[in-house]
Amino acid sequence: MANRTSRDVLLRGLWVLGQGIREQPGLFTVGVGGSVVFGLLTIASAYVVGAIVGEVVVPSIESGRAETGLLAAGAAALLAVSVVKVGGIFGRRLGAGFMQYRLQASYRRRVTRRYLELPMAWHQRHPTGTLLSNANSDVEATWFPVAPLPFAVGTVVMLVAAIGALFVTDWVLALVGLAVFPALFALNVVYSRRMAPRQVRAQQLRAEVSAIAHESFDGALVVKTMGREGQETVRFAARAAELRDALIAVGRLRGMFDPLLETLPSLGTLAVLLVGAYRLQQGAISVADLVSVAFLFTVLAFPVRAIGWVLAELPRSVAGWDRVHRVLTATGQMPYGAEAVPAAVTDAASLVLDRIRFSYATGGPDSPDARSDTPDTATRAADDAASGPAPQVLHDVSFTVPAGRTVALVGPTGSGKSTIAALAARLVDPTAGTVTVDGVDLRELTAESLARTISLVAQVPFVFDDTVRANVALDRDGVTDESVWAALRLAEADGFIAALPDGLDTMVGERGTTLSGGQRQRLTLARALAGRPRLLVLDDATSAVDPRVEAAILAALRTSEIATSILVVAYRRATIALADEVVFLDQGRVVDTGTHQQLLARCPGYADLVTAYEQAEAQRERDRAGGVDPTGPADDASRPVEVNR
Repeated sequence: MANRTSRDVLLRGLWVLGQGIREQPGLFTVGVGGSVVFGLLTIASAYVVGAIVGEVVVPSIESGRAETGLLAAGAAALLAVSVVKVGGIFGRRLGAGFMQYRLQASYRRRVTRRYLELPMAWHQRHPTGTLLSNANSDVEATWFPVAPLPFAVGTVVMLVAAIGALFVTDWVLALVGLAVFPALFALNVVYSRRMAPRQVRAQQLRAEVSAIAHESFDGALVVKTMGREGQETVRFAARAAELRDALIAVGRLRGMFDPLLETLPSLGTLAVLLVGAYRLQQGAISVADLVSVAFLFTVLAFPVRAIGWVLAELPRSVAGWDRVHRVLTATGQMPYGAEAVPAAVTDAASLVLDRIRFSYATGGPDSPDARSDTPDTATRAADDAASGPAPQVLHDVSFTVPAGRTVALVGPTGSGKSTIAALAARLVDPTAGTVTVDGVDLRELTAESLARTISLVAQVPFVFDDTVRANVALDRDGVTDESVWAALRLAEADGFIAALPDGLDTMVGERGTTLSGGQRQRLTLARALAGRPRLLVLDDATSAVDPRVEAAILAALRTSEIATSILVVAYRRATIALADEVVFLDQGRVVDTGTHQQLLARCPGYADLVTAYEQAEAQRERDRAGGVDPTGPADDASRPVEVNR
């Protein structure tokens, strides 16, 4: 079974290389052409050296004097061969290098493009660190054998030519070559088969280590707040130790086979000298022939190793290809429709959720670590299929956000508020039911119309490592500095932005590290407003903002020149009171709708929840006043972030 698996890896690795050749035939031809020239000139150099020894050196020793003309001719011949060999080396390395880096760049773009095409449901099932590994180290591993590939192909041609030259020189010495060269190739094959499982395991562990590291770094705030540095270090160290052991196993095997691969050509050279000396005594060959063959075996030792380099890297290449191809063939697209909203339409939009049901996949069977069964047919698992019955998150949810009105979503943690926000922005599609804007199903809108109509501000703000201007404008057409400042004013962010050293040109650092939590939220709100959306979805987007600032933001939105409807996930009583209508959710169902006062009067569950929120907020205010708030400045204060599904 192990031998068959290794053989499969070898065949599939050759198939992957064939795929690269089909995509870059011109560069491969240049590389192989240079390698063939180098190989043939290597054989020629052996016979030139033999001729110089036989026709110049030996006669000069026998006569006691050297012919200047013959020495000059020999030197010129060696120089000419060397110059052409240098040209071959240049062509080989140029073709191989360009081919490898072009393939890597091409597949990195393909993987990244596919990430952007795949829906959020797919991304939620795959660790970010693994996805980074797919786009970087897995792509690199897939095409790593391309670098020595032209050299290896040229070496095969060189070996065939060398065997032919040996038979022309002497059939006995040719038999020695026939014994050494196949033995060298067989040793490379055995090496590749033993290396295959070790390389696959090491490549998988690279991705796992990357995933754990990214998760720890991404959750640094939680790790430090909860004092989990030690546990995270232990978790990372355990997987890093596994990777270390796997790489040591790879190195140990390489350390065992490398001396054998080095020794075999040397043994061949020794055998040629012994047999050649006997044949020379018999008069079957000349001194020039013996020197040529011995020198040929010596210079072939290094090129032949190129075959071993390719075979040794094939398992790693196959592992990388499986992981990359898994992404490229992943299913779960969210195709956009053809319905376009005219750019001239700028009035507020209405949103209707009609009998919405939704279930999150419990974790599909796909994994970037899985391998495909055949080289030409990758495993195409249904990425959106759940491995078992998925719990239903929303149950026949129906409500309306009228044009120009503000609707607040209120409910306990896990009631489905964030899921509704994602549905409203079409980050996910409902399992059943429809989400329409101005009577048009979101699935029928074009991507441009959807982005121009609806903006979502998530509960966890994301800020790019760029300037304030770039974070707000996002390089969108028509977003000028004036509109950026207007959006910042609506988000109550113009004051602190103006106080920054370089204003709009201030670099905010990775994920906005130089800004407080409330400042990041206001910056991302300004980003959404800069596009003048007709429907604004706020998923608890001001939780880290001071309540007074939050109230000012919502009041400004209601009276701004931007015609927008607002769907806001809220928990503060002051925020809820500003809404025209409140939708109260519990366990994925709409329990009641109405104004804030109506729900307080007739819905005990709503009253209890809002009162609990209000008491918690009041306690935080008292803590801040007493100087014991553990979360820092008031602008950073927030309740624990809810990840509501």
